Order: sequence, then C-alpha cells, then structure tokens
Amino acid sequence: MTKLIIILLSAVFINNYVLSRFLGICPFLGVSKKLDSATGMSLAVIFVMLIATAVTYPIQYFLLTPNNLGYLQTIVFILVIAALVQLVEIVLKRYIPSLHQSLGVYLPLITTNCAVLGVTILNIDEGYTFLEAMVNSLGSGLGFFLAMVMFSGVRSKIEGADIPESFKGLPVTLIAASITSLSFLGFGGVIENMFAA
Repeated sequence: MTKLIIILLSAVFINNYVLSRFLGICPFLGVSKKLDSATGMSLAVIFVMLIATAVTYPIQYFLLTPNNLGYLQTIVFILVIAALVQLVEIVLKRYIPSLHQSLGVYLPLITTNCAVLGVTILNIDEGYTFLEAMVNSLGSGLGFFLAMVMFSGVRSKIEGADIPESFKGLPVTLIAASITSLSFLGFGGVIENMFAA
C-alpha cells in the first residue's frame, strides 16, 4: 500500500509529466488560458490516460511480448490512444457539447499528446504491475490537472499585469511556465522521506 501511495504522489508532484518531464506542453500552453477549458481538458486527459493504460498494458504483456513484437509497441499504443480519443470526442459531443466546443481543436490533440503515450510506455519500462501502472496513470493525470489549473491561474494574473511590450504573448507565457516548473523541484525527495522506514 505504501508503494502505491509513493507512486501516486511521485507522479503528481515529483515526476509531473508536464512540469518535470516536459511532456504534454502543447495543451499545457494552448488550453490553459481559461480555467473551465483547462479543467475539461485535464479531465479528458485523466480519463484517456487511465483507459489507455488499462488497454495497452494487457496488449503489451499478452500480445506483443509473448510474440516478440515489442518493436511495434509505439505504433500499437498510438493507435489505441487515437481510438480512445475518438471515443471521448464522440461522448463529449453527444453528452457535453459545451465542453466539446470549448476544447475545440485541442481535444483531437490528446491523440498526439506525448504525455499520454509517455505514461503508457513508462509504465511498461518501469516494470509496474497492472495496479501500479493504473495508480501511476491516475497520478500522472492528476499531475497534469494540477499543472493545468495552476498555470491557468498564473495566466489569468499575467493578463492583468503591466508587461513590457517585448515580453507580451508567448515570451511571458514561457517564462511563467518555467518558473511554475521550478516550483515543483522543491518536492524532490520529500515523498520518499515521508515514507522512509
């Protein structure tokens, strides 16, 4: 149980896919302007990460590895993720059209969101059991959610700030993203020390 808690908290704070591993930067910068869009995108990413892990883990261990097809891992995982994103898009369009419209072009971008692919591949590379992989995926999704919501708040403050003309737009956004990412360095070693025997 302790190991699962460490995996979960580490995925959220220490190994945050956006702020520490720098995966999923496109939606992080693109959708974080408004809190509701950032929240909706994050929830969709959490869902896709969990379902993608639940589907790709058995594919790896029951299909690819036994048949010596490990070299097809990336292609197969991308196809699975693309299919899952299409499913999420259909469900959102049918049942939550306002969220579907607010996410716009960024919803199909979950297919190319390297954070989702990164989670599925790193779950295999780390040698996690199925339960550990699911906990890591949940933590990674929650970390993505935390980064998006935090940065959405930062960007709302930036919009009201008096910024020099040369820094307006993308430059100040990238500077703010780097400072936000630095704030997560403080969590390094904290989680492991909390649960040290």
